Amino acid sequence: MLRKAQQLFGLALATFAPVLVAQESASEGSQQVLNMPVGVTTVANQVYDLHMLIFWICVIIGVIVFGAMFWAMYFHRKSVGHQAEHWHESLKAEITWTVIPFVILIGMAIPSTTTLKELYDTSEADLDVRVTGYQWRWQYAYPETGVTFLSELVTSQDQIYNLDEKGQFYLQEVNNPLVVPVDQKVRLLITAQDVIHSWWVPDFSVKKDAIPGYITETWFQVDEPGIYRGSCTELCGQGHAFMPIVVHAVEQEEFDSWMADKQAEAEALAALTSQTFTLDDLMARGAEVYARTCAACHQAGGQGIPPAFPALNGSSVVLGPVDGQLDVLINGVSGTAMQAFGALLNEVDLAAVITYTRNAWTNNTGDVVQPIDVFNYAQGQ
Repeated sequence: MLRKAQQLFGLALATFAPVLVAQESASEGSQQVLNMPVGVTTVANQVYDLHMLIFWICVIIGVIVFGAMFWAMYFHRKSVGHQAEHWHESLKAEITWTVIPFVILIGMAIPSTTTLKELYDTSEADLDVRVTGYQWRWQYAYPETGVTFLSELVTSQDQIYNLDEKGQFYLQEVNNPLVVPVDQKVRLLITAQDVIHSWWVPDFSVKKDAIPGYITETWFQVDEPGIYRGSCTELCGQGHAFMPIVVHAVEQEEFDSWMADKQAEAEALAALTSQTFTLDDLMARGAEVYARTCAACHQAGGQGIPPAFPALNGSSVVLGPVDGQLDVLINGVSGTAMQAFGALLNEVDLAAVITYTRNAWTNNTGDVVQPIDVFNYAQGQ
């Protein structure tokens, strides 16, 4: 019997020890591995406190239950002369094991309900941001300012395919992070254009599904400036691991300056639509656009991953009429993994990547597609 008790104690220790070790490591400032992060927002702190409250309630219940069991097994064992009790339908026992769990559940429900109400209250936001998930990138839009941009992975293909040493933030680097001001309530309006994604930043205690044709809401308010990282947590396809989330929380003055720069950048980009570029300029820009937007599917050398992602090197679409390739890039191809990039890339980037693919690798059409060509084609649909 004593050996059985030792085995049960070992099982209990193995159950609780890893979490206790993780909690102790967190108090020493090391990275938490088994426990959830404390977070950097008020709601995240409430979620963490709720998590630890429920955890310790479970620990106390476990200690009491296992302690009572071990005590009864040792001091009431048959070898010391104890005889088994014969009783049933005890009103006191029935009341006790009904009332105590009821009180415990009420004690857990009150703080849980308070935290959930706070978590889902998206009213009175200071800033709205529309988040749209695409395979495999995020689009952020600030409706009140007209600023819209894509946030895409910039980790090099050499790192991904183990041809280069992986950096500190491997698969967690983006070209355009989401920028928000501190001490401001930011409401996210989250949706998707192709499949279900999920926007998750653990430091904010925010995890919300992005569902095509449906808008979900969540919010956060960061108290301290910093860079916070997350990822898509929905298995959204072949490039699921390649759509990280990076959020820069900055002071209000820095945010205002960043927003002014973004608005000026949008105006300058609109002016570029009517500009004529040289082949070399388009090839250079097209190579950058292709590397961050197309290479994950069609590969750096344009060889693709048939049959899901056809090769672009020697492709009949790429080597065919320009209008055909414009149609594919702007509208996508129904029933395939080729999505519509008309709402994702601006006219300059579309012209650049088309020119690049038509003149890269063994493709040598000599075609030069200008931004105004893309604009005119889109307007003429």
